[in-house]
Amino acid sequence: MKIAIASSDGENVDLHFGKANSLYIYNFDGDTTNFIEKRTVDIDEDERHQWTKVLDKIQDCDVIIAVQFGFKSKFGIEEAGLKIVVDEGLVIDALKGYVDHYTFMKSPL
Repeated sequence: MKIAIASSDGENVDLHFGKANSLYIYNFDGDTTNFIEKRTVDIDEDERHQWTKVLDKIQDCDVIIAVQFGFKSKFGIEEAGLKIVVDEGLVIDALKGYVDHYTFMKSPL
């Protein structure tokens, strides 16, 4: 599964989805999580509703982690089939938290 994280520096989950000019993409294969690449988005700070630009960059991902999502972007992201995760702090902690939760939820009772 591919996980996109909205981060300004690759270390902190610190960007609003609609203003995310950089996304760090990770792959979780069921056992390990590996960094794949950094993707950039041409965001104009003066324009509103640029979330579609961000969504276009992560169409191949399964999950997006960001500090905040706007109402319209939530609808669009869900329509595209991506899971939304609201989190902040260190990227490594957000990844571990999501992967641990995913693994727990997929384990048999």
